[in-house]
Amino acid sequence: MRQFTAVVNPSAGGAGGAAALLALARLLREAGADLRTEYSRSLDHAREVARTAGEQGRVVLAVGGDGIAGCVGGALSGTGATLGLVPAGRGNDFARALGLDPDPAALSRTLLHGDPRPVDTIEVESAVHDRTVVLGSVYAGVDALANRHANRARVLRGSASYYAGGLRAVAAWRTAHYRVTVDGEEHPHAGYTVVAANSGYYGSGRLIAPDARVDDGLLDVVMIRQAPRRLFFTLMNELRTGGHVHRPEVRVLRGREIRIAADRDVPYGTDGEVEAVLPVTARVLPGALRVLC
Repeated sequence: MRQFTAVVNPSAGGAGGAAALLALARLLREAGADLRTEYSRSLDHAREVARTAGEQGRVVLAVGGDGIAGCVGGALSGTGATLGLVPAGRGNDFARALGLDPDPAALSRTLLHGDPRPVDTIEVESAVHDRTVVLGSVYAGVDALANRHANRARVLRGSASYYAGGLRAVAAWRTAHYRVTVDGEEHPHAGYTVVAANSGYYGSGRLIAPDARVDDGLLDVVMIRQAPRRLFFTLMNELRTGGHVHRPEVRVLRGREIRIAADRDVPYGTDGEVEAVLPVTARVLPGALRVLC
């Protein structure tokens, strides 16, 4: 029987990651599994707890949204330890990409009996942040600004907070001139954003990279170039289905190492958490993490 350590983001989703763990914990313990719970005080604390539990041979559960999933999964990347996800945040985009059912009964069966699946992770390097590893994507531009607004929202939650944050960010955005280097080849780009995606989803269910796969050893690079604001709002709506990639304003490349720079201080983010400014380098780590799904 598997042994679990749950690393809980107590503020996930506004209602608390602990609430999402209650029913699941009962089912795991009734099945005879050992479950320990740790509440994260910070991202660094969550990484420390995750690494220690992984070294002890325990399955580490990331309880919360994409921030805690990326933090815990990044800490376990390359260690051989196994990650389980308990979706309890606003976005839950990496869990969505894996097809995880958040229903406690279905999730408990996956955690108790599912086979670990190797998935890729993303190594992120910049001049202002230490090297880190995340799961879903690195996004630089108006979406990073939108995510900042969403994280600071006091009233709206979930998709509504991201949509409202997007409207606010686009209204104030001015075109950035990027230098995007994919596996050594430079691609000039002027527009709204550049996304290096491991998972197809970001921003609470928006399908930014429909063809991205978490286990193909590649990152999908989605670039949305300069366009009238009214068209960008249309593109935002098309993110629900991934239909935006068929528009001429959207270019998609694929590669293993992506460097993104710009002519001004353009913000970037990773897995809904890290806030910094360009330049940044994203490098895929193929099959570096074992996940129950």
